[in-house]
Amino acid sequence: MTHRIVILGAGYAGLTAANRIASRARHAQVTLVNARPQFVERVRLHQVAAGQQPREYPLRERLRGTAMQLVIGRVQALDPQHRQVRLDHATVGYDTLVYALGSAADTTTVADHACTVADLDSARELSKGVPDLAAERGVLAVVGGGLTGIETATELAEAYPHLRVRLITSGQPGDWLSARGRAHLRRAFDRLGIEVLPGVTVTRVDPEGVVLAGGRTVGAGLTVWATGFVVADIARHAGLAVDGQGRILVDDTLRSRSHPEIYAVGDSAAAYRAGGQQLRMSCATGMPTGQCAAAAITARLAGRDPEPFAFRYFIQCISLGRRDGLIQFVHPDDSAHNAVLTGRTAAWCKELVVRGALYATR
Repeated sequence: MTHRIVILGAGYAGLTAANRIASRARHAQVTLVNARPQFVERVRLHQVAAGQQPREYPLRERLRGTAMQLVIGRVQALDPQHRQVRLDHATVGYDTLVYALGSAADTTTVADHACTVADLDSARELSKGVPDLAAERGVLAVVGGGLTGIETATELAEAYPHLRVRLITSGQPGDWLSARGRAHLRRAFDRLGIEVLPGVTVTRVDPEGVVLAGGRTVGAGLTVWATGFVVADIARHAGLAVDGQGRILVDDTLRSRSHPEIYAVGDSAAAYRAGGQQLRMSCATGMPTGQCAAAAITARLAGRDPEPFAFRYFIQCISLGRRDGLIQFVHPDDSAHNAVLTGRTAAWCKELVVRGALYATR
């Protein structure tokens, strides 16, 4: 009987896993399920928010040369007992499942009055409101001093010089960077006219702007919420073992600790480096997990013992608009070296990394 392998999600991790499985497990039936028919370069969504139109990549083109089946549908529920996935229009059965549904912006407290750049539709919606706000010389607030917040604030400030951008953070933006990295970040903010409000706590977002602890309101015509990500509750509701964030607990081959027929990759997996460090949600970690899960699945189908997941960090790439960037070199545990690369060279390196990630999904 043909072994059925189903991959849920065609982001960087899921698409990488799908193509590698399809090229190696030639006697299996491989099915890729995704909510939309295009591959979305999530690492370019801040560019979409700034009005740019990066190229779209139909999934059928990304799967060309494989016998993989593509099913377009949104996952509603998972039934591990019967090994079925319920979509909005169909049910798909599996023998082995790769769970790669990724993450979404955590907007629990601000859903009504904040925009995000965590998915394509949200980034496009934000891009519609920015030009009018810039024409009025209005204020746009970005809440969050991590990679998403920094890249969004700088991209919008560069694209719309008359827009007044405020970056609001609970700590210092980029506080994990080296001293040289933080210094370049400050120079970029100054050059782009970004006002930084560090060390404050946001309690809510309303139509007038961002409300801080103590009651002060920071006025803003638009607010972008970029404080973190959450995963869907589908795995938790299905009874899989998950961590406090809802990420699937996996072993050193990315296989579920509670359901060995299920593998989790990308942001959906509570994956760890040797030594116990949990991997952060990012494209940089998503693609290696997809590669590892694919190798483990095909090895087990062939009767071989799979290799454990091995991973180390090398760099962090930050866009600071189209003409500036920051490459922070890091230790294997993702802590910052003193060494950095900045300016146009760093911007071009970041572009090469993004293009390389797209190529690697094939």
